Amino acid sequence: MVTDPVCGMTVDATKTAHHADHEGHRYSFCSARCRSKFIAAPETYRAGKPVPAPKAGPGGVWTCPMHPQIRNDGPGTCPLCGMALEPEDPTLDTGPNPELTDFTRRAWIAGALSVPLLAISMVAEMLGITLVPPTYSPWIQLALTAPIVLWAGAPFFQRGWTSIRTRHLNMFTLVSLGVGAAFSYSLVATIAPGVFPPSFRMHGVTPVYYEAAGVVVTLVLLGQVLELRARAATGRAIRALMDLAPKTARRLREDGSEEEIPLSDVATGDTLRVRPGEAVPVDGIVVDGRSSVDEAMLTGEPAAVLKQKGSSVTGGTINGTGSLAIEARAVGADTVLARIVKMVAEAQRSRAPIQAIADRVSGWFVPLVVGIAILTFVVWNMVGPEPRFGHALLNAIAVLIIACPCALGLATPMSIMVGTGRGARGGVLIKDAEALQMMAVVDTLVIDKTGTLTEGRPKVTAIEPGDGFDRDTVLAAAAAVEGQSEHPLAAAILRAAQDAKLKLGSLAQFASQTGLGVSGHVDGKAVVVGNAAQMHRIGVDAGSLAEAAERYRRDGAGVMLVAIAGKPAGLIAVADPIRDSARDAIAALKAEGLRIVMLTGDAEATAQAVSTAIGGIDEVHAGLKPEDKARIIGELQAKGAKVAMAGDGINDAPALAAADVGVAMGTGTDVAIESAGMTLTKGDLAAMVRARRLARATMRNIRQNLFFSFVFNGIGVPIAAGVLYPVTGLLLSPMIAGAAMALSSFTVVTNALRLNRAKL
Repeated sequence: MVTDPVCGMTVDATKTAHHADHEGHRYSFCSARCRSKFIAAPETYRAGKPVPAPKAGPGGVWTCPMHPQIRNDGPGTCPLCGMALEPEDPTLDTGPNPELTDFTRRAWIAGALSVPLLAISMVAEMLGITLVPPTYSPWIQLALTAPIVLWAGAPFFQRGWTSIRTRHLNMFTLVSLGVGAAFSYSLVATIAPGVFPPSFRMHGVTPVYYEAAGVVVTLVLLGQVLELRARAATGRAIRALMDLAPKTARRLREDGSEEEIPLSDVATGDTLRVRPGEAVPVDGIVVDGRSSVDEAMLTGEPAAVLKQKGSSVTGGTINGTGSLAIEARAVGADTVLARIVKMVAEAQRSRAPIQAIADRVSGWFVPLVVGIAILTFVVWNMVGPEPRFGHALLNAIAVLIIACPCALGLATPMSIMVGTGRGARGGVLIKDAEALQMMAVVDTLVIDKTGTLTEGRPKVTAIEPGDGFDRDTVLAAAAAVEGQSEHPLAAAILRAAQDAKLKLGSLAQFASQTGLGVSGHVDGKAVVVGNAAQMHRIGVDAGSLAEAAERYRRDGAGVMLVAIAGKPAGLIAVADPIRDSARDAIAALKAEGLRIVMLTGDAEATAQAVSTAIGGIDEVHAGLKPEDKARIIGELQAKGAKVAMAGDGINDAPALAAADVGVAMGTGTDVAIESAGMTLTKGDLAAMVRARRLARATMRNIRQNLFFSFVFNGIGVPIAAGVLYPVTGLLLSPMIAGAAMALSSFTVVTNALRLNRAKL
């Protein structure tokens, strides 16, 4: 940790990207702006000295999701962007976010007061009616606006002041200046209207613009509430991951008895008992027992994996029907699950919200407007007509009012709100604006196989009976034996028999042959199910069935041979079927200019078979772990690719969070959905095409809105400053400035509503 020599902030030298060398000393900065100032005049700044790193208080270290180099030992706001800090280390604390609770309360009250405020100030005037006498209207508007500005908008003034004090101007600088100018002018016009020249009065009353201040505060509060809710959702994703691990474990004593202990008390080398149906508490090695374990959280594959002595198990996976004794090999932060949680948290913090665009613009817009307002006041006070002070004050305030960021504040939220509603009707749920922003520019789509390209549930895809047998006989015999098996594909065979409404015979003498298959007697006949080695063991020549089995395996299916009464009865192929819409969806996405990359935890042969069947897959990576998927996405991004990731499993969560935009299938896990920026509600990859077109339309709409808002400011600010007065005698009073501001807002809203008619 070092001190920024320009602004004096504490920054993490290992995380910030801004450094400079001077006279043999390495300096680190919180932002490019501070670095530029230092390089311009290094002799004016003292050397940055190392400072103690923040100590983890009761809530740990807190950091900014947009500027991770900012670290604090408690809650607060980021001095760079004004965003609320959040804990660096995820916790299972499910209590309400105090900031979200506070801002929601402020937004409701501000909204309730803004409705009558608008009715009195603007609606009545537009309709040509009088709701309250003109003499009392300013006082009533003051009573309605004061709580909005002074209480509901207080956090914005605090953040605005911080941005000025630290010289990092942002959106809150605009809001605080604009609202402060409108409210201060209106307050003076209400209390001391005589300071303004008579020419600016209407019906004997000096106009006020309380609605500008009140509505801006309400709109910005609404945007903050939406942002905080989105961030709360990412917190739920982290907690869902952490909840996969049990809170306690059963440790085996030396005498063979069991004791239940907190998970935090488990140490490396402890022997733990995992009962049927329980979650494995930590990473370890099986020392006794045999069972099938559901590892979908790691591989995304629906089939359970057989575990026996010597097999490795991972914390958070679900044990099947057997009992296991495991030796703990990795505990606490060293487990695979803990690493996944950390990866998701870090990837989510690395995202920058779309509001950064407005912050970058405000870097030059705010000082420019303030400078113009000051210059306007000085010039009019020196050479303007009498009363000079009144004209100078009024014109300076008109500049600030017309530059009030109402349209700028509406430009992005309105397009996002309309765009997300349009997307919902098309089966595309959008979590945040950043997802839309990035989806519009992605050039590479990374997809998971299971549950994305395939249905995610193994099915019997083929049954080939041998000579003298029929399909139903083979399936019924195999299902009768597999009913007692823990083989990963047994459930698919049982479902197929149930769907065919077959009657299963009575099973006796069931036995399992490790690595080969299972056997038993069904209605007195010997039935053996397994691989080619199993058939060889019992002396059955599979013949042509073995050749057919190899063909199905090359296509990515799991195959079991069936022998009845010592004769080759047939084979059963089980596979995860490809989604009906996958081929057309891939073709449409490639037509949109996207490069398609498939990442899967499945075997290479299965992955290649799916790629061949679908066509259009540019690159295939198989046999991957969760960290491998995130690593490959990072490699693609390092090469300059803008990456979208589509997946549905817990194992996809780190990759979904690491990608520029994550897209979860609606049929997938809650963790995948919470970790992604978008969700395709029907689990249909074809909706990705609609998401892409929606993103492009929305971002185009946002750029148009920003253009409109700045055009109004670009034209209005000089006129408000009085540049036309020497030629035309025209002055833009605050009333006209307020009308222009309202017109710019109306234009922005109308343009945003056009998204409802966008063709996807």
